[in-house]
Amino acid sequence: MPEHVDLLITGIGELATPVDPGGPLRGEALGRLKVVPGAAIAVLEGRIVAAGPEHEVRARCKARETLDAQGRLVTPGLVDPHTHALFVGTREDEFEWRLGGTAYAEIARRGGGIHSTVRRVREADKGALVRALRGNLDRMLAHGTTTAEVKTGYGLSREAELRCLEAIDEVRRQHAVEVVPTFLGAHEIPLEHRENRRVWIDALVKDLIPEVSRRKLAEYCDVFSEAGVYTVDEAREVLAAGQAHGLVPRIHAEEFTPLGGARMAAALGAASADHLMALPAEDVPALAASGTVAVLLPATTLFLGQRPAPARDLIRAGAAVALGTDFNPGSSMTESMQMVMTLACVLYKMTPAEALSAATLNAAHSLGRRERLGSLETGKDADLVLWECEHYRQLPYHFGVNQARLVMKRGRVMWRA
Repeated sequence: MPEHVDLLITGIGELATPVDPGGPLRGEALGRLKVVPGAAIAVLEGRIVAAGPEHEVRARCKARETLDAQGRLVTPGLVDPHTHALFVGTREDEFEWRLGGTAYAEIARRGGGIHSTVRRVREADKGALVRALRGNLDRMLAHGTTTAEVKTGYGLSREAELRCLEAIDEVRRQHAVEVVPTFLGAHEIPLEHRENRRVWIDALVKDLIPEVSRRKLAEYCDVFSEAGVYTVDEAREVLAAGQAHGLVPRIHAEEFTPLGGARMAAALGAASADHLMALPAEDVPALAASGTVAVLLPATTLFLGQRPAPARDLIRAGAAVALGTDFNPGSSMTESMQMVMTLACVLYKMTPAEALSAATLNAAHSLGRRERLGSLETGKDADLVLWECEHYRQLPYHFGVNQARLVMKRGRVMWRA
């Protein structure tokens, strides 16, 4: 007797998915995909019950509804593990300054940078923050992202940071994109505490982190460890406080300066160490030997004109590598994980298969969702994208356009071209 299912997706020209080994993909395994021509996927109650050659799936399953993929490529929904998608206003003036040769530090001295957005976010009420985040997530969904981490960090006061987390929580409950909230109160030192930074660090450790945890407003705690921002010791203190209150650590590390933040994060058991453009060669083995995912952000590399992160060294060493947009108004104004995959291939010399795995399964692992997301396998959520492609290599190859034609979350169509 055939198994009755809710949905049968037929006519898939090529199904391309990483295969979950029970953890993140490392080394050569990052570049190995399961590729099935002429495929079908059966969905029951939002979960995949069969995915493989169409004749086999049809023989097993009888569906209440059928969706014809019309020969298109189907992959897992893209997972974006690093975004600052809650912000108000844009900073195109800084983009123009950088084109003229102005350095990041000089832009900050002119009143630009993170604090420029902080001023706008502090002035915004929760309704404005909700509308801004919802619009950003709408565009991310339309480009194939079905799960996205969203950080705070543009409030930098108790009131504003909590208001941002409340806005994220409200949108999380409503939006098709699965939102993973991260508390980044340690994004910068607030200007009003520059003369005594200890005041803000104590507020984070003794007040804000316990309150965020008590109200269950975030899953992760993040910190920007960089010259002129948070030292490695300060970052360790903030992240350890987060851990003590049930918030899993993440870190912005080695973006411009090699301080040892990634090595510290690996020792602390952080979920991810992100950016890594200035990661020294001697710190690569520490990441490779750890459970900390190296989240690389090639759009930021391009936008700031920085040297690329050592992706090939990390992959060869056996580190778990993921990709994210770093979507933010100052250094990576893009919602498109498609563009990120292209840039990973061009700037990092990753293969299309590696880029897809890093943007799906490994990204899901870094967010603690690998068991449900990141691959098209029996038992996982039916999060997937139908692309205007014949096979997966075309996805990063054809860049600068949106190739998504249909985006599905938990077996429901959430966006169509």
